[in-house]
Amino acid sequence: MSSERRVPHEFEGENLESVFVGRRDGAARPTVILIPTVMGVSDLEIRFGRQLVELGYNALVADLFGKEFHGAARDVCFGEMTRLRSDRAALRRRLQHVLQVARDIDEVKSDQIVVAGYCFGGQCALDLARSGADIAAAVSFHGLFDPPGLPKEKITAKVVCFHGWDDPMVPPDAVVALGNELTEAGSDWQIHAYGHVGHGFTNPHASDLQIDGVAYNALAAERRWTSFINLLEELFG
Repeated sequence: MSSERRVPHEFEGENLESVFVGRRDGAARPTVILIPTVMGVSDLEIRFGRQLVELGYNALVADLFGKEFHGAARDVCFGEMTRLRSDRAALRRRLQHVLQVARDIDEVKSDQIVVAGYCFGGQCALDLARSGADIAAAVSFHGLFDPPGLPKEKITAKVVCFHGWDDPMVPPDAVVALGNELTEAGSDWQIHAYGHVGHGFTNPHASDLQIDGVAYNALAAERRWTSFINLLEELFG
């Protein structure tokens, strides 16, 4: 059974509160940092964290917006995402801070960390890898691919992206551009593209947004979960 606790931390004067999901025995384990969608920390990511715990891993659901934005309205959260995306250098520092928060948790094996994110969180996972961070892997679930425009670093992490080919936010030329970028950076990379699948396909409530090209796809969601677990097994045995 999982054990969950709030993890308060401060970044450049902002009060953040992530959620750690682990086992009750307190043993150190490989850990996945889960970076949420534009809606911030929610039950969706915590449920994904519980699934990881059942498989023998820990999860840290990362708060990037701030404790005050937990459960905020959609337009408020979009405003926060826009704020963070407007300064990718500051966003990189924020992500490096979250990585250090994870490393400081007793139950986390500091040299066995994967960073995975959804939508905006997927871009964050890629940006952390782009920084040259010493992480095992960066994983993007229907993430945004545009590069940060910062000095390029060698990417030491394995990179895996799970992408809906019909995602209106990431057209095919952006997928090819990312592949070229990751190749030039020396990364061990994979891009899994699912045909006839749009944005947000891992979220059972994505269709509720009623946005063209944004919809849940159960088969694609299951396929990416199987491939994701295969990656964790490859990394950690």
